[in-house]
Amino acid sequence: MKRRAWGVPVDISEKNFEATVEQVLLDGLPTPKGRKAAPAVEGVYTPGGYRKRKPEHYHRSLCLDPDVVLEFVYATQPQEWAKLKAQHGADLKPKFLNRLAAEIGKRGTLDVLRKGIKDSGCKFQLAYFKPSSGMNQNTQTLYAANQFTIIRQLKFSEKTEQSLDVVLFLNGLPIFTAELKNPLTGQTVEHAVTQYRNDRDPRETLFAFGRCLAHFAVDPDLVYMTTHLQKEKTRFLPYNVGRNGGAGNPPSARGFATAYLWEQTWSRDSVLDLIQNFVQAVEEEDDKGKKTGKVSLLFPRYHQLDCVRRLVADCRTKGTGQHYLIQHSAGSGKSNSIAWLAHQLSALHDASEKRVFDTIVVITDRRILDRQLQRNVLAFEQTLGLVENIDKTSRQLKQALEDGKTIIVTTLQKFPVIAKDMGEMPGKRFAVVIDEAHSSQSGETSKGWKSVLSVKSLEGEENDEEEDGDNLEDRINEEARLRGRLPNVSIFAFTATPKSKTLELFGVKRADGKYEAFSLYTMRQAIEEQFILDVLANYTTYKAYWSLLKRITDDPRYERKKAYALLRSFVDHHEATVRKKVAIMAEHFTSQSMPRIGGKAKAMVVCRSRPQAVLYKRLFDAYLKAKGWPFKVLVAFSGAVKYKGVEYTESGMNSTPEEKIGETQTADAFKRDEYRFLIVANKFQTGFDQPLLHTMYVDKKLGGVNAVQTLSRLNRTCPNKNETVVLDFANDDEEIHKAFQPYYERTLLAQGTDPNLLYDLHTRLAQYYLYTASEIDAFAKVWFDPKATQDKLNYLLQPAKDRFEGASREDQQQFRSQLGDYVRLYAFLSQIVAFTDPELEKLYVYGRLLLRKMKAKPGEQLPVEIQQDIDVDSYRVQHTSSGKIRLERGTSELEPITGGNIFQPPPEEVEALSAILKALNDRFGTDFADDDKVFIRQLEEKLAGDPALEASVKVNVPENARLTFDHVANDRIQEMIDSNFKFYKQITDDQDFERFFLGWLFERYKQRTGKEAA
Repeated sequence: MKRRAWGVPVDISEKNFEATVEQVLLDGLPTPKGRKAAPAVEGVYTPGGYRKRKPEHYHRSLCLDPDVVLEFVYATQPQEWAKLKAQHGADLKPKFLNRLAAEIGKRGTLDVLRKGIKDSGCKFQLAYFKPSSGMNQNTQTLYAANQFTIIRQLKFSEKTEQSLDVVLFLNGLPIFTAELKNPLTGQTVEHAVTQYRNDRDPRETLFAFGRCLAHFAVDPDLVYMTTHLQKEKTRFLPYNVGRNGGAGNPPSARGFATAYLWEQTWSRDSVLDLIQNFVQAVEEEDDKGKKTGKVSLLFPRYHQLDCVRRLVADCRTKGTGQHYLIQHSAGSGKSNSIAWLAHQLSALHDASEKRVFDTIVVITDRRILDRQLQRNVLAFEQTLGLVENIDKTSRQLKQALEDGKTIIVTTLQKFPVIAKDMGEMPGKRFAVVIDEAHSSQSGETSKGWKSVLSVKSLEGEENDEEEDGDNLEDRINEEARLRGRLPNVSIFAFTATPKSKTLELFGVKRADGKYEAFSLYTMRQAIEEQFILDVLANYTTYKAYWSLLKRITDDPRYERKKAYALLRSFVDHHEATVRKKVAIMAEHFTSQSMPRIGGKAKAMVVCRSRPQAVLYKRLFDAYLKAKGWPFKVLVAFSGAVKYKGVEYTESGMNSTPEEKIGETQTADAFKRDEYRFLIVANKFQTGFDQPLLHTMYVDKKLGGVNAVQTLSRLNRTCPNKNETVVLDFANDDEEIHKAFQPYYERTLLAQGTDPNLLYDLHTRLAQYYLYTASEIDAFAKVWFDPKATQDKLNYLLQPAKDRFEGASREDQQQFRSQLGDYVRLYAFLSQIVAFTDPELEKLYVYGRLLLRKMKAKPGEQLPVEIQQDIDVDSYRVQHTSSGKIRLERGTSELEPITGGNIFQPPPEEVEALSAILKALNDRFGTDFADDDKVFIRQLEEKLAGDPALEASVKVNVPENARLTFDHVANDRIQEMIDSNFKFYKQITDDQDFERFFLGWLFERYKQRTGKEAA
């Protein structure tokens, strides 16, 4: 480039921006002086190789660059051209070009580029794509002959003199248009979007659907694109890298932030890869799988393109045996990403021209195979019979594997095929793509499908059959090996919310020992790019205040924590309390939510149990009927539920005399306008997409991944849906914040799990003396003998079961808890660490079955009968907070697995039932007004968090500790004067009341904190 004269200002015009883009496409990136050009890197696309053409070269009515079309045909298919010339003679050129233009008009540019055209018995290719292997030199030569051209300021209309900033052509066919804007001249990407919507008429040939593959709105900071111009209805999607965990692009010191568009996406190899493997015309289907006739053109977003390309490049280089975690938020287009990946892996060859994978298995964790996932994978099928859907039996899966189907789509539940049945697949290599990878991918489930895909030889199978069972240690080691990483299997795990286990199993281990995803598309970026809604933007919490009344004269004793949990559950399931919440929900929905989304908004009620769901449905039906409101309620739960002696099912509660709604029809019925409420208990909280879902009423404790997945049912977008609303009766905003924060931007695992935790548990379990090493050895000898029978296992477990039943209740609790910890931890760690210690595997298989035989002594659970001896005296729901729950930007770290409850738990506090009830009632101030209940609770929380008070009670004699307590309590009460002056005045005006109240508070403080004065 010429040096700019001193004193001449920088050219900030749009034309200069265009020229910069053009120069990179024509000449590539400049190589700094003194340096050699960088060598080609696998999966990295470099620009350059375009030719510049003038606007007058474009034929407006044909919508082609005719000279380039003919140049390409002459160079690549001279013999076919000669055959056609013999038929058409002098009219050959115009006839061929008119035929080509007509075919594009009928079939679209994508189909013509992929399949070519036929004319008078002659077939012509309009593009040549990169072969999956490089063994055919002729194909490589043809691929290099593709012609890429650029025209600036192209006048597209025969009616007007309007022009486009940039149009890109492949072999004379227009594929991309672009409007470039420069904020330094007062024009931004939004102006380009408006220009496309208002000034680009879809009736013009160049802008007709299917003629160009995409239209780009570009400025130096942002890129948006669309595949279908529809005037003001045109939807432009962001095509941006992402910046600091959110939307946008990171600034570039060497040039424009959006340079990746013309340097990478528009590079020659990239464009041909897009056309061959990504861009897809998809005929839409209705919910029943019937074609609607409506076609859309699918173009990958940046994170999808980047993710799939990097995965494919890594597999080509490293081969099988790798694990990949793809953390893509809801709204990322995961089903399309999986479909693109599966098809490209199916044709992938390594540097030695060998196929990397024989079979691609796509697994979804849903019992009903995700129809969208099926449809998307099948939509990309280029070869008939390439994709096999497994939607019937496991035998169907086995048959598909034996038949060598290239891509198999199945559910996890349809994958229990046993390794010995699959011995006919020696040396096969597999790619397993998991949709929503969670804890189900660890332990026995994972080992089951891994055993199917493990490397086996026919010789090895024969040797197994000849063994007499004496080589027990080899069998145990083989079983342990099947849990670990298999050299012939690569796993691609997609999830929006990876747990610690998932990050450690599938994530990339960094130099600092932390684990992260291979590819990341954050929740924050999805929200900012408006692919999903922020479900925490309008979040309201409520707190329940209640008291109980004892109706019996007896005073039985129960464990305090278990009694409180059961009494809490009793209140939550009580008809009076649910009726109050139903009224709040129904009135709120009618007045606030129902008018939303053009009057089509729907709501979900999340219950804590199936009996509570039954009660909610009955009370909702009654409330709506009494009000005369025109909408209806559906309920969703599994199996049959007995409530007050009556058995209820989902279908029975949803059906009417006029219509039967089966369990499999609930989701479809909810789409109908009259159904506005869906009450759920552990169903439809994951994997359920209903864009009209606007409001959620939560009456269930939520935490961690479960909270994110449940609330995310609201985040799907649709026209006229601008927000979501949550009313939460069971969780506070801090709990929800804690659940969402790790998944807002980048999620890391702080460190890996310490394998020595297993040995700690192994040692501790042996110290209970409930089993012997010889008993475990005898059990293992039978377990690993394929000819053994189940009755022997029961016999060998009986001694430990007998000892367990004779142990103390405390030992029973601790042993069962720690044995459960061991089983879970081993199932997880054995997939990461190649254990060579057969003792660990033996205790694992022994302990897993022993846990199922051990029953707790009577009395471990609180008798349910006490519910018959109490009643709800009062119940009140109070609004506690509302507004946006704000998540912090930046990286969040998950803690590693610690092995669970390894150490002895503290003894349970035992109190009389009357004392428990009194503590509950007094805690919420039943002797005072409702406002005073809140005042007392807040005061107790302030006192419990006072470090000086804690220290005083710990070191002083009771009398002095009480004096300190009274001083601190009075100070806190003084601070709260504005929140409840009436209560404050009652304490300060009546010394007897003050003495009684502070004395009661002091005892409560000691009881609550577990502190006793010295």
